[in-house]
Amino acid sequence: MAAPVILVLNGSNLNMLGVRQPEIYGRTTLSDIETACRERAAALGLEIEFRQSNHEGELVTWIQQARDNADGIVINAGAYTHTSLAILDALKVAELPVIEVHISNIHAREEFRHHSYISAAATGIIVGLGPQGYLLALDALANILKSKK
Repeated sequence: MAAPVILVLNGSNLNMLGVRQPEIYGRTTLSDIETACRERAAALGLEIEFRQSNHEGELVTWIQQARDNADGIVINAGAYTHTSLAILDALKVAELPVIEVHISNIHAREEFRHHSYISAAATGIIVGLGPQGYLLALDALANILKSKK
């Protein structure tokens, strides 16, 4: 039996982690997060596809493809969280469990960051726990998928 596949998606500016506003996002790079996710996924018996794009349409295409190629999605959409109905619609169409992740506490920041469009499609949301949020999201999806068997 093949390992469940989790698509880990990262949106705009997340490729700049480690140098972008380290007082908010820390010094951990996206590559560091990917390495940690791969290790956690292996321990959980999951396979991951880890991707980042600054282009909304590319994220939408990957989410649409996940409908047939993945068992769950972890998504940190970056600023698209607060603006993208297209990503929301794609997540709904995917019909997969989705865990939304934010490195910072978006509710303790600027007012415009308090609303997430993609939360309407999320099974769960992890906010403000830094890069550890990705690992917790993988734990959550492993449990969700196990309970569906």
